[in-house]
Amino acid sequence: MRIVAFAAFVILVFSSVIVWSFRWVLLAALLVILAVIGTASLIRNKASNRDYKISRIVVKAVMMTLLLVLVFVPALVFPQHKLPKVTGQYEVATATYTYIDKNRIEEFADTGKNRFVNVQYWYPENSDGTYPLLVFSHGASGIKTSNASTFRELASHGYVVCSIDHPYHSFYTVSDDGSFTLIHSDYKMEVDNANKEGIYTREQLYGLIQKWMKLRTDDMNFIIDTIIEKSRNDTAPVYQHISKDKIGVFGHSMGGAASVWIGRDRKDVSAVVNIDAPFFSELAYNNETGDFAASGKAYMTPILNIYSDDVWKQLGSNSTYAANYIADKNFMEAYTVHFQGAKHLSLTDFPLFSPLLAKMLQGGKAAIDQYYCIETENELILKFFDYTLKGTGRFTSEGTYGSR
Repeated sequence: MRIVAFAAFVILVFSSVIVWSFRWVLLAALLVILAVIGTASLIRNKASNRDYKISRIVVKAVMMTLLLVLVFVPALVFPQHKLPKVTGQYEVATATYTYIDKNRIEEFADTGKNRFVNVQYWYPENSDGTYPLLVFSHGASGIKTSNASTFRELASHGYVVCSIDHPYHSFYTVSDDGSFTLIHSDYKMEVDNANKEGIYTREQLYGLIQKWMKLRTDDMNFIIDTIIEKSRNDTAPVYQHISKDKIGVFGHSMGGAASVWIGRDRKDVSAVVNIDAPFFSELAYNNETGDFAASGKAYMTPILNIYSDDVWKQLGSNSTYAANYIADKNFMEAYTVHFQGAKHLSLTDFPLFSPLLAKMLQGGKAAIDQYYCIETENELILKFFDYTLKGTGRFTSEGTYGSR
């Protein structure tokens, strides 16, 4: 029975019923061990003279049950799921790199070493020509693959997407040499406390925002400058596909705020997509009121704002979103989309990757269908970048997309 169980697992993997990944490693290891033990028992073929006691049988059954539960935990927490659809004509290739910023010393570590930034690219494979560059920044404790379905969809339509891991801001990141870097405890505590009442004054929070955005925008500027330089003289396929004259930036949550900031500062950035983030770059601290206020400065870069219910309900009531609320007045070209029934993480791939953890982190399950939400979001982002970077048609949307 143990050998048959292992053989059945192997057949399911090779027939693609089970898609091999990290979630099945523990189960595979257990089945291999049991199959080896079973094979050894059959080869020995010795009659057992041991007296079987009910207590011993019960203990073994309980231990095996607990072991089975343990090995199935990864598959339950991170269930196998279908990928959101990819509609473009190009096959998509990926590449990962670690870049070292020689102009900055890492502030989160006492090693005296320069700051490193890990990135991953999604780009058209085996294709000719050059394509617009899109640079993505993840959320407060996200990772560079948080919106991988969006990156695949964009790359399949002729874009080079570079997603950044901000070391010590990302939950974890892996460098080219295999080293792991986890989120920094001080930064995590700052972010957690920023969402609680009475921990920081608005002035203190404004100072934290400036610090967070400085690191994020420095990373993004470094990456964009590095990519532009490599597109001139590096023969790696990904760099040869980049059109350095057509650049867009986008991000989720804190990464969206950094993208808006970059869209203001850089003249070579022609489009911004803000996913569920406050406009930190457009906020000022008012000493008289002791609160945030919109700066009122004109914003010239076309921008698409995509909101979940979590942020939409705060527009007009939370001063952190004061600049978002009046964006139409200060922005030269701004478009706004609201996904009704969506929660903050619904605008990422995370609820597909782990529905259980997403539900826990965002305080409940979103009402909107996750595939409908992410695929519609991907379609809108593609349409917006096509319009702003490729000059294809005009950007239009329904404005509000309901639960399905």
